[in-house]
Amino acid sequence: MKLYKIKSFLILAAGLIIPALPYLLSFAAGAMMYVVVEELIPEMSEEPHSDIGTLLFAFGFTLMLALDVVLG
Repeated sequence: MKLYKIKSFLILAAGLIIPALPYLLSFAAGAMMYVVVEELIPEMSEEPHSDIGTLLFAFGFTLMLALDVVLG
């Protein structure tokens, strides 16, 4: 009887998580890009204003994605 309750809870939880999955995955991708820029590219974080480099990288990446969509 207990296994039946666990299975029904998992099915209900999957039904609630699936609609939010694109937002959760995009948040995870953004967090991974931040880690790559801030930690793995050493030239970006050497100067005292490392946030400017990170913001400009994000702006450039967004611009390239927009151009890819517009120019197809």
